[in-house]
Amino acid sequence: MSKMKNNTERLYDIIKRPIITEKSMEATTLQQYTFEVLKDATKVEIAQAVELAFPGRKVKKVRTVYMPSHTKRVGYTMGRTQSGKKAVVTIEGDPIEELIGA
Repeated sequence: MSKMKNNTERLYDIIKRPIITEKSMEATTLQQYTFEVLKDATKVEIAQAVELAFPGRKVKKVRTVYMPSHTKRVGYTMGRTQSGKKAVVTIEGDPIEELIGA
């Protein structure tokens, strides 16, 4: 029982935030939504997390992209951006109203 609870808690933590860009908003017409996810999340876990976060929708396809960090400079200071992972999720059923651009 505790293992199932830990798995459910992990599913809630997998999706960090939706990525709102011009390109991702155009993809919402095709019912494709872009999310920033944990780096170690698998496609199966991402699909389960989206179905848990947005009930009544079924995930048709998940595509993932690893975003490496880049070197940035501000004045004399050198630094690196944060690396991450994003997922493009195709959904069957009703569109997600919270993520559709107005």
